[in-house]
Amino acid sequence: MTLGGRVLEALGLTAAAAAVYQAMLDQPRDGVDQLARHCNLSPGQVHDCLDELGQLMLVRASSEYPGQMRAVSPEVGLADMLARQEAELAARQAQVAASRAAVTRMVAERAEHRATHGERLLGMDAIQSRLEQLARAMTHECLGVHPGASHRPEDLAAARAADEGPLARGVTMKTLYQDSTRNDPHTTTHAHWLLNQGSEVRTAPVLPQRLVIFDRAHAIVPIDPANTRKGALHVTEPGIVNALIDLFEQTWNTAVPLGALRLDEPQTGLTDTERELLRLLGNGLTDDVAGQRLGISSRTVGRHMASIMERLGATSRFEAGIKAAHRGWL
Repeated sequence: MTLGGRVLEALGLTAAAAAVYQAMLDQPRDGVDQLARHCNLSPGQVHDCLDELGQLMLVRASSEYPGQMRAVSPEVGLADMLARQEAELAARQAQVAASRAAVTRMVAERAEHRATHGERLLGMDAIQSRLEQLARAMTHECLGVHPGASHRPEDLAAARAADEGPLARGVTMKTLYQDSTRNDPHTTTHAHWLLNQGSEVRTAPVLPQRLVIFDRAHAIVPIDPANTRKGALHVTEPGIVNALIDLFEQTWNTAVPLGALRLDEPQTGLTDTERELLRLLGNGLTDDVAGQRLGISSRTVGRHMASIMERLGATSRFEAGIKAAHRGWL
């Protein structure tokens, strides 16, 4: 292909049309049959090329040879063609600029509305969409509280996909899980992935409700803590967000880093989970409710209590409660 042919293709012509245009410039008296032989095309293909060139205003009817077309000189035809393309590009750029301005206004209006009123996000799709938006926008820190004995693999996969971008940008992530998740393979695998990315992960026997805080300015909390999949509230009021940050930090400061062993308390021999279980049952909670708070089953609650009663030499839970109180375990 000649340099001229490459230039014509760069301007949007097909290779065949570029060849026909160059041939018409070189041999202005050639008709369709001669152009076909010169360009190794069929007469029908030459007619198609002439239609293409005509749409681009690079050929016009010949005044000297009736029924034939003549090529418009490159100085005129290509210059006009470039001018049209530049005008189209300018119009497209103006349209993009207008669209960008409209999107910016809409985003700003929605952000102002959320800042003033907060926003209810109903259903998991709405929650996930907002989490993705906030994850994409955050630049500094993400604090997360995720109670429960286990987490669904699909939820962990979605969390990982959302976390990869911020972690690559150097965002700090601090994540709290419940002690009971140390026995859940899916959650521990995800938690160790976070550690390998430079995040911090800690566990505690009991956690407050589910919570995610972005850049200490945006918080997502469940509308119904008993069913977090119902919906969530996006909070931006500084007073509420700061209170939630304090709640997170209080729990974080007493939680144990993942990978570290949670040792029994030397004076009592109790683990943190056992001490919290005694406190919950002492406050009148049932085994089921206490187990839900700790992220363990009622059967596990029974095993913990049997172990505690044996260490106390108690024959009933009531007796165990009295002896634990006398020993200062509560």
